[in-house]
Amino acid sequence: MPPEVHSINFLQRRAGFLSLHGGSFHPGDTDLAHFTLLRTDLVEPPSLWLQAHAGHIRPHGRVLDVAAGKGRNARWLAQQGFQVEAVDRDAETLQALQGIEGITVRVADIERDGWPYADQQFDAIVVCRYLHRPLFGDFIDSLAADGLLIYETFMQGQEVYGKPHNPDFLLKTDELLELVRGRLEVLAFEQGPQEQPKPCMLQRIVARNSLAT
Repeated sequence: MPPEVHSINFLQRRAGFLSLHGGSFHPGDTDLAHFTLLRTDLVEPPSLWLQAHAGHIRPHGRVLDVAAGKGRNARWLAQQGFQVEAVDRDAETLQALQGIEGITVRVADIERDGWPYADQQFDAIVVCRYLHRPLFGDFIDSLAADGLLIYETFMQGQEVYGKPHNPDFLLKTDELLELVRGRLEVLAFEQGPQEQPKPCMLQRIVARNSLAT
């Protein structure tokens, strides 16, 4: 079966953004973690690609958010009922996620110190705006049976839109397809210029560990 290709328009994006909140923050609300969640998501909503495909993840499953940053994706995943581990090398950035229900944080420099999850498996691994090719095999090895790799980052051609310019951080055409070939089942793949949330050149894939023996 050929990979499914999704086109997400502005209305879908806005609907997904609004669905994050399910209510509004009131001045009398003393839940600081909830307030931080709303304010951060208002600055930058979660990945559209993730929102479109998270329904394939096992309900209440364990999800790893790689290079989580301020947690735009981790927060949304936790709101959907997943148990999320957010890993990043920046301890200060991860502090914003402390105390949020459903999220565990881990400070680790996975490029310098190696992959810390060799003995663990996840129902999904989410990687957005991050590329370190030597880790790709580790991502796949850490997927549980039928676990999903949801990956989205910049590709060649991004140079005309802005950073990054370094080819080490830009995927080649079809590179994600090649990286999962023979190891994962491709459910969806997309590459090329994107207009939302802002003009850029992206490559993204959703692939399932259904080929494991």
